[in-house]
Amino acid sequence: MSANWSNRTIWTGDNLPIMRGMNSASVDLIYLDPPFNSKANYAAPIGSEAAGAEFKDTWTLQDVDIAWLDLIEAKHTRLNKVIHAAMSKSDKSYLIYMAVRLLEMHRILKSTGSIYLHCDPTMSHYLKLLMDAIFGRKNFRNEVVWHYFKPHSSKRTWPRNYDQVLYYTIADDWTFNHHATLFEYDEKSKRRYDKTDSEGRRFKVYTDTTGTVRKAYMKAGRADNVLKIPFVQGTSKERVGYPTQKPIALLERIIKASSNEEDVVFDPFCGCATTLVAADRHSRNWVGIDISNVAVRLVEDRIKADQGLFQDIQSRTDVPQRTDVGTLLMYNAPSNKKALYGEQGGHCNGCAQHFQIQNLEVDHIIARAQGGTDHLENLQLLCGHCNRVKGDRGQEYLIAKLAA
Repeated sequence: MSANWSNRTIWTGDNLPIMRGMNSASVDLIYLDPPFNSKANYAAPIGSEAAGAEFKDTWTLQDVDIAWLDLIEAKHTRLNKVIHAAMSKSDKSYLIYMAVRLLEMHRILKSTGSIYLHCDPTMSHYLKLLMDAIFGRKNFRNEVVWHYFKPHSSKRTWPRNYDQVLYYTIADDWTFNHHATLFEYDEKSKRRYDKTDSEGRRFKVYTDTTGTVRKAYMKAGRADNVLKIPFVQGTSKERVGYPTQKPIALLERIIKASSNEEDVVFDPFCGCATTLVAADRHSRNWVGIDISNVAVRLVEDRIKADQGLFQDIQSRTDVPQRTDVGTLLMYNAPSNKKALYGEQGGHCNGCAQHFQIQNLEVDHIIARAQGGTDHLENLQLLCGHCNRVKGDRGQEYLIAKLAA
């Protein structure tokens, strides 16, 4: 399915309603570096390129989370079990936040697509279970380890010098370029084999004893799922001051391994735009979302500095309108109402009281203004009172009002 946005688009806003407005099966590769549930809040230092960028990584179970949990419980049984296994309310809130977004990422990935979820040991065990429930355990391909050096002074535990990147696909036929996983060679070898072919293999040109010009390729390096790539140091030209900035070399390895030129790379937590810069550098199409408007300026500045020219970058704050839904029935069509009545057992999805079918009204779970569609999976039956209370807002508002 074709994308319903332009190449080089970056949105500012909550990524959930924006993803809901994106066409299904329109993205080839997703990389996300979401909050880790670290119980800390982050802000870029004043005076840095990323000054003004900040995000919270402290989670509490609020009304909106409880509302989404009710929806997950009704439609995603396996996912619901994972969330209820959380050891604290904070963990549960974080997992609900991630689950509803990962469901959308699964929908917008192509059948040949891949997703890489960057995390650390704080929540990696729970996130692995979430991914198993959404993408399927059989579609877990590997865990890529980003190994880095970080000073460690504690004498009471082992140092933690790595992050995990959970790698899943949608199905059994996925894009993978093996040569991109091979070890990088030292600079001396690169200077000798100073040319690269269309598949990324390094070679040198020489003239043999007969005067014939030939190519000599470097021997293939060994592949490994442990990527030894240093942190972006404070003195690095790459450093922009973003609190959780990842090295561009890490994103280049992932993008080259799991996408081809002109494929669509998507980062729903694009932060300082490292994924987008790496995608642009390697002739991929890209799209990104971040809650902070600083990301727009950073991607423009970084790509201009990297490419030496200004690219045509689209900045948006709206929710896109899907063009892949085809012709749908009116949301309140009698057949929809009949199907929902059976699914809900004749109960209002708000107050849970039983009513005759003529006393229930068809309504949207996710409001249209937030990217909700007229698909049956986004519809419910409410009694007249609950429908008036909810109005044109999302279901989480109704549940919060009823619980007050």
